[in-house]
Amino acid sequence: MTDIFRFYGLDWLAILLSALAVLLLGGKNKWGFIAFIGANFTWIGLGILVLHSPAIVLGNILFLITNSRGFLKWNSAELSR
Repeated sequence: MTDIFRFYGLDWLAILLSALAVLLLGGKNKWGFIAFIGANFTWIGLGILVLHSPAIVLGNILFLITNSRGFLKWNSAELSR
């Protein structure tokens, strides 16, 4: 059996944060973007420190920008109502 905590549980944390984010956003809760941002930072850390994967780092930097933009735009949409 492989060690399910081979990556210090950070991969599990990132997946749990991503799942939470999907649930929150599906329920029209803007805090899902914050959960996704947490997942992005976790994946970036994993990509740099453990996996040494430029693709994971670059992809999650792009997702981080997208999620940050989504959170900010959601707030500006609330203010304009």
